[in-house]
Amino acid sequence: MSATVTAEKATPPAPTRSRRLSLPRVLLIISGALLALCAVRVITGADNITGSSQIAAALSLAVPIGLAGLGGLWAERAGIVNIGLEGMMILGTFFGAWAGYQWGPWTGVLVGVLAGAIGGLVHAVATVSFGVDHIISGVAINILALGATSYLAKRWFEPLAHLGASPKQSPAVDDLPSFTVPGLSDGLRSLESHHWFLVSDLAGILGGLVTNVSALTALTVLLVVGSYFVLWRTPFGLRLRSCGENPLAAESLGVNVYLYKYAAVATSGALAGLGGVFLAMVRSHIYNEGQTGGRGYIGLAAMIFGNWRPGGLAAGAGLFGYSDALQLRNGGTTVHALLLLISVVLLLLAVWKIYRKSYLTGAVSAGFAVLVLVWYFMTDTVPNEMVGATPYVVTLLVMALAAQKLRMPKYNNKPYRKGQAG
Repeated sequence: MSATVTAEKATPPAPTRSRRLSLPRVLLIISGALLALCAVRVITGADNITGSSQIAAALSLAVPIGLAGLGGLWAERAGIVNIGLEGMMILGTFFGAWAGYQWGPWTGVLVGVLAGAIGGLVHAVATVSFGVDHIISGVAINILALGATSYLAKRWFEPLAHLGASPKQSPAVDDLPSFTVPGLSDGLRSLESHHWFLVSDLAGILGGLVTNVSALTALTVLLVVGSYFVLWRTPFGLRLRSCGENPLAAESLGVNVYLYKYAAVATSGALAGLGGVFLAMVRSHIYNEGQTGGRGYIGLAAMIFGNWRPGGLAAGAGLFGYSDALQLRNGGTTVHALLLLISVVLLLLAVWKIYRKSYLTGAVSAGFAVLVLVWYFMTDTVPNEMVGATPYVVTLLVMALAAQKLRMPKYNNKPYRKGQAG
């Protein structure tokens, strides 16, 4: 008597859907956002929403946020949380302006970057070599950087009062070179002045991106692209990212984990220092105490919004830079016009959540949509105090909406000691 064994075919596992947005989806999102802005501009008459001056201001404000976020990305991809980005930016503003007024702007850029890198190395020594908690070390660096620069400013800048300096301000620094695309800028400005739907909006956006662009802005774009290439397309980047995902496995394969963590955190500090240099030498041409204004923390938010990837980080920095620029260009009226867009976005979010059977979140979103819409129709402008808080409110809203589909490096903020793999 023979037994017949029927082999069941193994059911293949269901394919997992990638969380990364494909290029068509990204283009669709950008197109939808652009059309929504165009519609709001036409309905409300707030031409500054897509004006070239607004976009140029947003670009210059997005650069230091993007550089801080890029610094955070380098550190966290190696498993080190760098809350000290704010302090490293402060070091960049102070030492960049101090060296810039004495030896020229490009020397100031170099010194500011080196000052940020030194701050990064201090963070690396504390967290990598001595195992200090990453958050505690970062907060300590922020406090030390603020205290040290305040003390040195009184010692170095107060005697230079005849040059316009003070205990909280440096002498003026010469301009860094900037460029405008000839011919294109004037043509786009002409199209923008007609206020045509979509065409003038595109002209305003492109005009703001090609007019009076600082050399450091162009350098930042190259750094974002270069960071993606180095971290995702080279063996060095693969080893560095492995230190943030599984340093024990990386060590077992011969990777010097300490060396890669040191390199990542030093690079992180250098990028944050460059962001500080931009604030001191491009935005204002002087060092001012407190001029970073929390942009190191906003840079971290942009990094998280971008899911620890350079492209998403750049989009987050652009969003936060745009919200920061609103207070510079007739902000009350512009923010009031954007209330209409916010209410529509919240309403669409409510419909989507209800469709996904998340009834509580949908109801809350719908309630806020109604409140924002009532606010829009009952007022003509937004108070200046609320306009000044717009970047921070946008940061909180974006983080609340984006936090559900994020994946940080697995070994982030976890202690690692050499030899554990053995």
